[in-house]
Amino acid sequence: MERNKKEQEEVLQQDLSQSVQPGMVFIMQLLMKDKCTMPEKQAMTSIMEKHLKDVECFCYDEKVAGFAAKKYLAQFKEGAISPQLMITSCEDFHGDKVEELQRSQMWDCQEDRNRILSECKYQVLATDMLAAPLSAHERAEMLMDYLEALVEIYPECEAVYFQNSGKMFLADQIRNHNVPRESRFIYFAVNVRFFHIQGTEDMMVDTLGMSTLFLPDLQYHFHGMDPNWVVNHAYNLASYIFDRENPIKNNDTIDGIVNGNIAAEIQWKCHYENALIQPVREVIDICMNEYASGSRQYD
Repeated sequence: MERNKKEQEEVLQQDLSQSVQPGMVFIMQLLMKDKCTMPEKQAMTSIMEKHLKDVECFCYDEKVAGFAAKKYLAQFKEGAISPQLMITSCEDFHGDKVEELQRSQMWDCQEDRNRILSECKYQVLATDMLAAPLSAHERAEMLMDYLEALVEIYPECEAVYFQNSGKMFLADQIRNHNVPRESRFIYFAVNVRFFHIQGTEDMMVDTLGMSTLFLPDLQYHFHGMDPNWVVNHAYNLASYIFDRENPIKNNDTIDGIVNGNIAAEIQWKCHYENALIQPVREVIDICMNEYASGSRQYD
């Protein structure tokens, strides 16, 4: 998805009181035009088993359904337990409360985002619990299988909003995707955002959503380069970090960009620091050599 500077002409206000905690609960909002009832227990269980294999429905009523993903075991001090996948009843959704900063970064449904947020008056919340101890790959696999089950359980679902990253997809984009299994989390659940810094030629590209898996987000503060090249670099680097469960250390270097392509002859230095744009979280700042903006005090 190309990032257009015109999208950033409106001045967006930051709220630096917002922060994210690594490993936090993963929240998906299934958006609906009409209110629906809780699907029948056996139908839900059958679809969950189809996507997640061994599951157990440990609670079910008109307000909530809970499933243990028995394929996985999360290790705690008290012992091992299967993560829990929770689904609430349908409740009111207020799309007008989604702030412009969040709307501006819904790149995967640009043409539909305002319509969806206006027309969808109801939501079903889906979360995981007791899943933080899983490895990044295990949790990502579980969550994406869960996502695919949810859009099948709720055929009336219009769109899914990923609260951890601010990303939104039409439900049919999820139902009909051909993304490789190992790439689904980065594609659906990690947002690569773009901001134009007011009153300057500086730009910012960052990621949001990696910390769910105890992995670092990325940050590029730069000028003079096509932001779409940087967005592509960020997705590639996020995938590299996910695939290898983050091998990057302070002051390591990574391949940069030449004419839009990742090139080994250009090396950019990496440094861990606090994010410049909300929410507050640790990121890997990428120093883009002559394209870098701002001041960097590290060696």
